[in-house]
Amino acid sequence: MSIVVLGSFMMDLTVRTSRVPQNGETIIGDSFFRSPGGKGANQAVAMARLGAEVTMIGRVGNDLFGNEFISLLEEENVDHQNVSIDNDLATGVGSITLDTDGNNRIVVVPGANLTYKTSDLGNCADVIRNADLLVVQLEMDIEMIEQAITLAYQSGVPIILNPAPAQKLSEELLQKITYLTPNETEAEILTGVKVASVKDAKKAAHVLHARGVENVILTLGDRGTFLSTSQNTEHLSGYQVKALNTVAAGDAFNGALAFEIVRGKSIKESVLFANAVGALAVTKEGAIPSLPRYEEVQRFIESGKFQ
Repeated sequence: MSIVVLGSFMMDLTVRTSRVPQNGETIIGDSFFRSPGGKGANQAVAMARLGAEVTMIGRVGNDLFGNEFISLLEEENVDHQNVSIDNDLATGVGSITLDTDGNNRIVVVPGANLTYKTSDLGNCADVIRNADLLVVQLEMDIEMIEQAITLAYQSGVPIILNPAPAQKLSEELLQKITYLTPNETEAEILTGVKVASVKDAKKAAHVLHARGVENVILTLGDRGTFLSTSQNTEHLSGYQVKALNTVAAGDAFNGALAFEIVRGKSIKESVLFANAVGALAVTKEGAIPSLPRYEEVQRFIESGKFQ
């Protein structure tokens, strides 16, 4: 069962500090590290480490970081034949500040990611049409993303849209989405509903259903997930863990969700598994380095560390 990920590559440059500096303030950080990331790459590797057959579509620069990403995809058994190289713009970079509670502030410079346009989709149209699932985010050209979603929709391919970075989306686009996976901030931007509670999550999900989304899976951080389908709504608890780094939590969740869906699991089973994978990811440093393998997830679930 194959998953196609259309998404971004970002080399994460991370500073850990006791607190985020105020405007105009300089403080001394605790540590610095560099690790491959980007929502597309994170989600593709998350799926592959769990055991999925994954194809990645995207673009890197002709530079050191781009070469590292190609090598990484090879090592992780992610098909990268549809990852192209831009000779003019650099590979995307993310500047990340992490505090002692694991909270993050991120500035993204997309670079080569934004040069992948609608005209490039012709080279991989059959790959999308023949997928069992298409997974997309919003770190690339929005017109190209909309075209890829339309291509999958017309071919009967289910679509997971992780609407990050947050932005308003048209009703025409949302009506094509099988699974929408916003966090609280993204849900507020999409619906106008401030999500501060499970009750608020239910209101936001109702708005998204009215706009045409089939299934809403609203992630609530350490409070778990709110699942809303045409038949049912349910709050699914998270796991109790000590967070070191929340950068890749959402990507780990989306990768795991896709993995379980293509295996034929129910949407509830898929979300419960994804909750565990997301929780495990926050216990380690880095984006891709934090992503767990299937056996590790199974041991964690068996430990029963629910909140």
